[in-house]
Amino acid sequence: MARFIFITGGVVSSLGKGLTSAALGALLQARGYTVRLRKLDPYLNVDPGTMSPFEHGEVFVTDDGAETDLDLGHYERFTGVAARRTDSVSSGRIYSTVLDKERKGKYLGRTIQVIPHVTDEIKDFIQIGEDEVDFMLCEIGGTVGDIEGLPFFEAIRQFQNDRPRGQVIFIHLTLLPYLQASGELKTKPTQHSVKELRSIGIQPDILVCRSEHEIPEREREKIARFCNVRPEAVIPALDLPSIYSAPLAFHGVGLDAQTLDAFGVGPAPAPRLAVWDDIVDRIENPDGEVRIAVVGKYTELEDAYKSLSEALTHGGLANRVSVKMEWLSAQIFEEEDPSPHLEGYHGILIPGGFGERGAEGKINAVRWARERKVPFFGICLGMQMAVIESARHLGGLDGAGSEEWNEERVKRRLDPVEEPVIFFMPEWVEGEGTVARSADDDKGATMRLGAFEAVLSADSTVAEAYGATRISERHRHRYEVNIKYREHLERAGLSISGLSPDGELPEIVERSDHPWFVGVQFHPELKSKPFAPHPLFVGFIRAAVTQSRLV
Repeated sequence: MARFIFITGGVVSSLGKGLTSAALGALLQARGYTVRLRKLDPYLNVDPGTMSPFEHGEVFVTDDGAETDLDLGHYERFTGVAARRTDSVSSGRIYSTVLDKERKGKYLGRTIQVIPHVTDEIKDFIQIGEDEVDFMLCEIGGTVGDIEGLPFFEAIRQFQNDRPRGQVIFIHLTLLPYLQASGELKTKPTQHSVKELRSIGIQPDILVCRSEHEIPEREREKIARFCNVRPEAVIPALDLPSIYSAPLAFHGVGLDAQTLDAFGVGPAPAPRLAVWDDIVDRIENPDGEVRIAVVGKYTELEDAYKSLSEALTHGGLANRVSVKMEWLSAQIFEEEDPSPHLEGYHGILIPGGFGERGAEGKINAVRWARERKVPFFGICLGMQMAVIESARHLGGLDGAGSEEWNEERVKRRLDPVEEPVIFFMPEWVEGEGTVARSADDDKGATMRLGAFEAVLSADSTVAEAYGATRISERHRHRYEVNIKYREHLERAGLSISGLSPDGELPEIVERSDHPWFVGVQFHPELKSKPFAPHPLFVGFIRAAVTQSRLV
């Protein structure tokens, strides 16, 4: 039976609950325990799938096709435990489930209330798979005091009482602001945050205090006294040069030891942290640097491409170089020559996205990378732009485009795309059956989501990178490369080197007349980890290192 750790936040949002949860999970793993991490989000959206990247950051997709919070990416990158649909839930999903049960008469006509029906649903979710691991870490999104989060806080308060003594602990993350004028850290916001938490019946066992400055022992003792925790359970969380320094930093200040002590677990095995020592050494002592231009449409918010930026970093770790990323808006290249903006970069990457905005700029960036022989990596929409670029400029299909653009073209009274080399696939083979979809379905239902297999050409760049000819990768997209244009693309020098097992859906394209030119329909960044960098990012950065020696 698992022990449960609930991680809550106070004072302000974005303090790093997800990173703290992930680092603690990694430390417990390093001591030989099994872990699973979960995110409980108070917002009323059913999931982040229909939320703007500017609003919420990236959508992290699991193997089983769930669209989840980006914190699940942190969990996977730090622990290597593949997230599942049951590791992420929102108020919207909880309420939807409760209302669906009510409509089906499962509550036998009783009045439906937040307590007990909503809170019971949350508790049922928390318990899923508890027999599989030693520790279940559950992060509560938002900040204590948020009205939408109250059912979750009430649920975990009840959950502690439902369980045997010593099976549940609470970790509360707060902020210690520093006042420059008086030259001191202020503990009052932390005190008030804990007071708010205690007012709803939750006493934290451990406080993790974010600060830009060292926390003097006197201040830690003050926090402990007013917040009713032991001084050694007041854990400083200082700013770090890299998120991958967090496991070592938290171990150094005793977060894992205090967690186990709060459960009464001991003596605990010593942690094996060599892998994290090696990662930090590679970050702090690189042998060089490469510059990568990321040409996208959500570049104003880096969290929109969080897994991507981390995967590029992992590729750098594997090649022992630092990766300097520059985020360039694709719209720049719709009106301007790409050369002044892209000269000097050692690799060009075009990530995923939706819609026509910026598409022509991405196509121009692809052409520049192809003609200048600069390593190119296209992901999802980036691959589709590479296909359109080759079809137009080398394949004789001047009207090549994507069916995704047609809706906007109708609004502007323009003709539809003449040659839909990218099109909406109404059905595809999945396992032993067929999945059908319609453009009128709910947004999530129109996409190919989750893990799908692909078969690679034996002599391809990607087969060499993977060291295999059959792979499984995660997808999140609505439109596909139209296989009927295969001959046109191959005449243009763009080979389809990866296909779905039934041979109908192109998954990977590449060019043999280029140092490194690969486009993939899936999202390889979602499976990359610092201790297991994704092979395609390793290959891309290796090609960028070679390019850096040529310029």
